[in-house]
Amino acid sequence: MTLFNSVISWFIRKRIHQIELFMKYPHEVQEEWFESLLHSARDTEWGLKHDYRSITSFEEYRQRVPISDYNAVKPYIDRLRKGENNILWPSEVKWFAKSSGTTSDKSKFIPVTAEALEECHMKGGKDLLSIYCNSNPTSKIFSGKVLGMGGSFRSDNEFAETYHGDVSAIIMENLPFWIQLIRTPDMSVALMDEWEDKLYRMAMITKDEDVTNITGVPSWTLVLLNKILEITKAQSITEVWPNLELFVHGGVNFTPYREQYRRICPPEMHYLETYNASEGFFGIQDRLDGDDMLLMLDYGIFYEFMPLSEIENENPKTLPLWEVEAGVNYAMVISTNAGLWRYLIGDTVMFTSIDPYRIKITGRTRSFINAFGEELIIDNAEKALATACEKTGALITEYTAAPIFLKDTEKAAHEWVIEFETPPENLEYFGEMLDNALKSLNSDYEAKRYHNLMLLLPVIRPVPKGTFYEWFRERGKLGGQHKVPRLSNDRKYVEGILALHAKSM
Repeated sequence: MTLFNSVISWFIRKRIHQIELFMKYPHEVQEEWFESLLHSARDTEWGLKHDYRSITSFEEYRQRVPISDYNAVKPYIDRLRKGENNILWPSEVKWFAKSSGTTSDKSKFIPVTAEALEECHMKGGKDLLSIYCNSNPTSKIFSGKVLGMGGSFRSDNEFAETYHGDVSAIIMENLPFWIQLIRTPDMSVALMDEWEDKLYRMAMITKDEDVTNITGVPSWTLVLLNKILEITKAQSITEVWPNLELFVHGGVNFTPYREQYRRICPPEMHYLETYNASEGFFGIQDRLDGDDMLLMLDYGIFYEFMPLSEIENENPKTLPLWEVEAGVNYAMVISTNAGLWRYLIGDTVMFTSIDPYRIKITGRTRSFINAFGEELIIDNAEKALATACEKTGALITEYTAAPIFLKDTEKAAHEWVIEFETPPENLEYFGEMLDNALKSLNSDYEAKRYHNLMLLLPVIRPVPKGTFYEWFRERGKLGGQHKVPRLSNDRKYVEGILALHAKSM
């Protein structure tokens, strides 16, 4: 495998020149993609509707084409899933990435065209290897196996021959042959949809392989690593895979997991973050000692950035790449070779640098919990709490929720601090009803709750009436303009309110 490692490493590093070019000429690259995207889609239903042929500038495009969210494009996507074509993009669409839902749907189905798959998602995977090998010329990651933690996919419409699934599963199914040669486990196991059996079989197979690099979501990957340690009785994953050197992660914030990985992985282990969503591959951590990501500009995506002050405006103003500033929070808007046009993906980013353009993910455009990939939004929470109250006769005055993070062998959960006007007679039953409602509303939450593999039942913490008021008062935040942070991706608010409650007891 030494020769194979040398050849692939050399081939992979050849891409560095193109990466350096878009870093040097970012505006020109984005302008070229803007023109190319509109030209490609000019005769689609969407392109004809907005007269793409007559658009000659970004300003015209910004004025003529409205900002879209999933609800706005869902009717078009529903038709694509039934086999219609040339609606949003000229080429045939066979794949749809299933993502967490909106306010009206349990799941979203994002089109993944052949161009998006090859020029964006696959290209991103190759580029992260290029960047890593260029930074580590003595790397031997291709001398062993890559372990991929993916999802699953299934037939979407047999007549139309369309499919839907996790974007990771779609990528795995379409990997180039040379990656297939060095990945583990076998695809029949990697793409199983029965997670409990899948994790056990992955652990049993991969524990005997020479794994040199791992890719996956931190939370699920940690569950797999702990399963392997349990089976092998090893104290460290280094005892199982002595040549492990790289973990490529994304999907959720890595900070809560960092220390746990350091305890069980080699001290010289490298960690690379990627920003690969259902809608596209956007960023790669290009410096091993950095905590930001290089914005990838030649992936068939034209970027716009919306200042958060514009979010609620009827006609929000957006900025092209060449007008952004470092240190400002923006909502990201994309136009892509998957047929998404001025699409507000819901993520917020901040530029840490504009020469070159590097970003950090700062959150979502709405309050959320996404500590383990569950992407729980406020609409899910409000509807689920209403259902739980209806089932138990309870009434809620105020609430806030946050994750309980994985710790050693303990499982994770969501902790709900609730001020009841009328408490339920049975708090445990209330928690079960809340959990069932959340699972029915959000497919990603449902997956994480499956057989308690990732998340346990919600933990309900009732507090006396007036607790939230006192919390606001202590912080000098009384007044109608101050609102309770319903969902948070960290524990600052939950712990503050619980501490206040404990002090008053």
